[in-house]
Amino acid sequence: MAVNINNCLKAEETLRLNRIREEKRFKELIANISHDLRTPLTAIKGYQQLMKSGELTAVQEKRLDTAEKYTEELGQLIEHFFEYSYLLTTDPELNIVRFNLTNLVTEYIVSSIPIFEENNLAVCLEDTPPIFVDSDKEMVARIIQNLIRNCIQHSNGDIIVRLLTEKNVVISFKNPVKNISQIDVERLFDRFYTADKSRGASTGLGLSIVKLLAEQLGGSVSASLENNLLCIQVSLPLSINQDIKKLSAT
Repeated sequence: MAVNINNCLKAEETLRLNRIREEKRFKELIANISHDLRTPLTAIKGYQQLMKSGELTAVQEKRLDTAEKYTEELGQLIEHFFEYSYLLTTDPELNIVRFNLTNLVTEYIVSSIPIFEENNLAVCLEDTPPIFVDSDKEMVARIIQNLIRNCIQHSNGDIIVRLLTEKNVVISFKNPVKNISQIDVERLFDRFYTADKSRGASTGLGLSIVKLLAEQLGGSVSASLENNLLCIQVSLPLSINQDIKKLSAT
C-alpha cells in the first residue's frame, strides 16, 4: 500500500511539473507570436504615416483613413487575443488592496472623453457615494477599460454608467445599440460572438475578457435588454474571499 501511495504521489508531482512546463512554453509561444505580429503592424502604421505626410488627393486620403481605421482595429484585436489567451491558461496572482472604486471608474471615463467625443457619444456617470472595495485594482481597471471600449465600438447613442451596492458592488454600462432584436444576451460574452451575421459585426474578445477577469475576482457578469437599451453588469465582491486568495497563491 505504501508503495502504491508513493507511486501515486510521484505521478501527481510529475503531472504538476509537466503542467508548469507546458504553461511556461505556452507563455513563451504567446510572447513570440505577439512580437511577430506587432512588428509588421508597426511597419504598416509607419508607412501610413509617411503616406499621410505627402500630397494626396481627396480619394487617396479617404482610402488611407479607411486603411488606418482597419489597422487600428487589427491592433486592438491582436491585443485582446493575447490578453484572453494569457488569462485563459494561467492562474491569477491577485494583489489585493483597498481602493475607491467610484474614483477609479470616474478617472477612466474622464480620460476617455476625447474618444467618446470623436465618436459623437456622451457618457453620464450617475452620482455615487465613494465605494471602497478590497480587490485587485489592476484587474478591475482592465474590466472598466474593456467595458468602455465595448461601448465606444458598439453604442448607438449616449451611455449611462452606474455603480450599485448590495451584497456585491455592480458596475453597470447601459447604451442603445443597432439591431437590438438580433442580440442574444445569453451569448454576448462568448468568444467572437456575432450579433448580425450578415454584417459580420463581432463583439471580439473584450466582453469575454471582462467575464474571465470578473470570475477570477470571484464575481460574475450579466446582460439584459431594457427598453431598446443593452445593459451590461459586472458584479464583484466588496472584499475578495479567503478561498480565492488561497487559490491565487497556489
